[in-house]
Amino acid sequence: MTMSVEQRFGTGTLSQGAAMIYTLLAVELALLLTAGPGLTLIVLLEPDASNLPLAALCALPAGPALSAALYAIHHRRLDLTDLRPGFAFRRGYRLNVRGALVVWAAWLAWVTILGMNLTGLGATGLPGWWAGPLVLVGTGATLWMLNALVITSLFVFRTRDVVRLSAYLMIRCPGVTVSNICLLVAAAGGVWLWSEAALALAGSLLVLVLLGNSRQLITVVRQEYTR
Repeated sequence: MTMSVEQRFGTGTLSQGAAMIYTLLAVELALLLTAGPGLTLIVLLEPDASNLPLAALCALPAGPALSAALYAIHHRRLDLTDLRPGFAFRRGYRLNVRGALVVWAAWLAWVTILGMNLTGLGATGLPGWWAGPLVLVGTGATLWMLNALVITSLFVFRTRDVVRLSAYLMIRCPGVTVSNICLLVAAAGGVWLWSEAALALAGSLLVLVLLGNSRQLITVVRQEYTR
């Protein structure tokens, strides 16, 4: 009887729930430690278009940190007696820092250019309706980045393959794309209601939602593009 109880300990529903909460809190702390300093500088910057390039530089560390969080939560263990989210985060960071940084930097450069054009519409003399296409392009780039970040965090591909596969899966997996659009709307709403700090404090939860949204994408990549 004692052995049976020991075997069951840490694997029940309540224990798994506690393990998930602990994992999310540990990953959130790791996110804040690795990306927090740069994000803090962004909050302190004046809301001026001329500061967009500097804000992009401050946001660079967030890419590898998010990639490590994706890796850690995807490889989470729900046995309360065998939790190592900090180890998983460090391993994910070490494995994916280069690929994630390339994807993240490319996205930051693109949205920075779009943001500067969007805020400078009046100065350039372009009609106001140009804002619509710029926002759509920025949204598309962000959806591509989310796919690319998931792929490069969980699989091993060459960068050019990640670029193509992420774009293709936006069409191949429309449910993932629609779900990520909803995630972006929720994130934008959080910034509008509170501040950018709200996103940082809910980082691990947003990563969990992104992984949930990407289940079909992960399955397709695993079954069709890996051996």
